[in-house]
Amino acid sequence: MRLKLFTFKGGQHPHDCKEITQNKRIKDIPPSKIMVYPMSQHIGAPCEPIVKVGDYVSMGQKIGESKAFVSAPIHSTVSGKVVAIEKRPHPNGTNVLSVVIENDFEDKLLETINDNYNDECKLSPKEKIEIIKECGIVGLGGATFPTHIKLSPPPDKQIDCCIINGAECEPYLTSDYRVMIETPIVIFEGLKQIMNILGVNKGYIGIENNKPEAIDIMKKVASNYDGVEICVLKTKYPQGSEKHLIKAITGREVPSGKLPADVGVVVNNIDTCTAIYNAIKTRQPIFTRIITVSGLAVKEPGNYRVRIGTGFDDILNHAQFDAENTVKVLMGGPMMGISQSTLNVPTIKGTSAILALTYDECHLDKEVSCARCGKCVENCPMGLMPVQLNAYSKINDLETLKKYDVLDCIECGVCSFTCPCGNHITQRIKLAKRQIAASKKK
Repeated sequence: MRLKLFTFKGGQHPHDCKEITQNKRIKDIPPSKIMVYPMSQHIGAPCEPIVKVGDYVSMGQKIGESKAFVSAPIHSTVSGKVVAIEKRPHPNGTNVLSVVIENDFEDKLLETINDNYNDECKLSPKEKIEIIKECGIVGLGGATFPTHIKLSPPPDKQIDCCIINGAECEPYLTSDYRVMIETPIVIFEGLKQIMNILGVNKGYIGIENNKPEAIDIMKKVASNYDGVEICVLKTKYPQGSEKHLIKAITGREVPSGKLPADVGVVVNNIDTCTAIYNAIKTRQPIFTRIITVSGLAVKEPGNYRVRIGTGFDDILNHAQFDAENTVKVLMGGPMMGISQSTLNVPTIKGTSAILALTYDECHLDKEVSCARCGKCVENCPMGLMPVQLNAYSKINDLETLKKYDVLDCIECGVCSFTCPCGNHITQRIKLAKRQIAASKKK
């Protein structure tokens, strides 16, 4: 088994702050009394509610679905009564149509979900993909792309390997790390299903070299699985980016505007493997996900198993956060996470972390004029010109932004992080990309 350390041009290695939670075993946080399920928890078309106010629902029952090609159904993660179908605050900062369920705390499970399914060897890849689709599995690394589509590449794309992303390069986040340490076999069983579906005999798991305990455990388990290789990667942000991970492990470069499938690779997240295994083995949709709750304003930081629909306020209260000294709450990591204006939002499929940060943890300096120092250019992992993207974003020159390949930006946040002038470069680029996307739709 080879040891491969890879680095790429650009990128940064900020203090990762993982020591706060990396040795904290996964614990359960109880669900909220009122559970909220936004009908948009994935890339693609939002779902439409298929229940009505007053209905009683079981744990695991489908409550939202869409006929669109790119979408994924939504399921209840508790049993109880539907008390509202209305727009509610979403962690992305918008108001989204949501199904609201009053939890009866009885966890009455849908009858079709059980651990008696022993048919995974008899199921065809097509049947497994249909199960994954019906269970609403999406990428749990944060992108939330529907997994059944990712595992169904077009016939002209010749996939010869799959990669499992265990880099977890965002500062503070340690949930994938704990999953690798505590339940590694489930990850490998999920990977085995992915390899079977794609018809490939080579699978890689990429892990950064700042996770030696996870590397040792995963290597031991890998010895029992044919065709699986653990690739040890140099610790550097954003090593977990799909394009950089593919380059690190296979040496292949994904061209501008192309997808991993165009170079014969499919990439999935550690926790997505667990969800795939549970779906095929028990027909269980995504009930829970492992999230890191951290930040210096949290008195009981850790890695928690949380049910989808549980409120951020309940989670942070359980972790005993100090509201008075909290300056910012993020969903996700500090580099790519989304700042929250309210805690009255639910955990969704894309919630990888909730961070409650103090003043000392936040960069709150005011913007000053660009010093043309070039640090953003030097550190951009995509080889772009953030200084120019920032300038043209300010004047909303979308055509020039496209000439400077703004759509190749992966929104990793390195340019903003390294800017000594406090320029919000990533934020402006995000806005510009969304304006370009909106103009295409028109």
